[in-house]
Amino acid sequence: MKQYLDLVRDVIENGTLQGNRTGIRTISLPGAMLRFDLQKGFPAITTRKLAFKSAIGEMVGFLRGVKNAGEFRELGCKVWDQNANENAQWLANPFRQGHDDLGEIYGVQWRQWPAYKRIPLSNPAAIELAQSQGFQQIAQAEEDGQAFVVLYKAIDQIRQCVDTIINDPGSRRILFHGWNCAQLDEMALPPCHLLYQFHPNVETREISLTLYIRSNDLGLGTPFNLTEGAALLSLVGRLTGYTPRWFTYFIGDAHVYENHLDMLNEQLKREPLAAPRLVISDRVPEFAKTGVYQPEWLEKIEPSDFSLEGYEHHAPMTAPMAV
Repeated sequence: MKQYLDLVRDVIENGTLQGNRTGIRTISLPGAMLRFDLQKGFPAITTRKLAFKSAIGEMVGFLRGVKNAGEFRELGCKVWDQNANENAQWLANPFRQGHDDLGEIYGVQWRQWPAYKRIPLSNPAAIELAQSQGFQQIAQAEEDGQAFVVLYKAIDQIRQCVDTIINDPGSRRILFHGWNCAQLDEMALPPCHLLYQFHPNVETREISLTLYIRSNDLGLGTPFNLTEGAALLSLVGRLTGYTPRWFTYFIGDAHVYENHLDMLNEQLKREPLAAPRLVISDRVPEFAKTGVYQPEWLEKIEPSDFSLEGYEHHAPMTAPMAV
């Protein structure tokens, strides 16, 4: 994780102190990249203890389309508590449905992206095609003298990705994202890690992942999100018969909160330790061994199915999370 520490140092030394919505100033630097070879180890931070169980719990919650802080807590992840119940803007939002509600956040978009088609009634072939793809007519109306129908379908982006890895691995369109412009006002927090693209290599039987994050808190967010992305890549590789390889991590706005400086400066004095290895439970099927495609494990997976082998770290450190 030396490259992570190098990025932290670069932002602190070359970034600009700025205000933001949280009220806690950040030192920010636009445009950053980290790249990890998962065959050389799992990208776990070692200069302090990683909140591994919490990060994995969040990832599992996203895969299940969880939208409630209570359900995240049951999975071992408490990071959504404040955004659900202490975020003033969200508390005043009429879309909020009571205690612990988070709205249409990450996992909802990943697994149930709300898709609509507006088709002129005079184009029955297009209507028939949409219906053959699973869209259902939910309304009919008229505008400027032209009648049209509205059709709806919830799209499971993750399932589409793994299906494509199996059926068309040469595609360069194996991606999903969470930035649904129409529903940003229905979320406790708009997505930070918002675009994921898988890259299967049929020749080497390796699979890589590119992740774009619009805004990343280097002190707490980056180690957390690196864990989730690398674990997701490893899981998808296992379910589709590919060995996880390159994990490339792009950041739009890389920043350090002022109240994280003490923690990060102390970490910069510590020598990073050897990378651990991610272990996925034997109960999770390996397509490469069975030849049986079982995508239902995207929902069946449990946080306890993931563990780190050989993980050593320096003394734990904490810092407040900005909301």
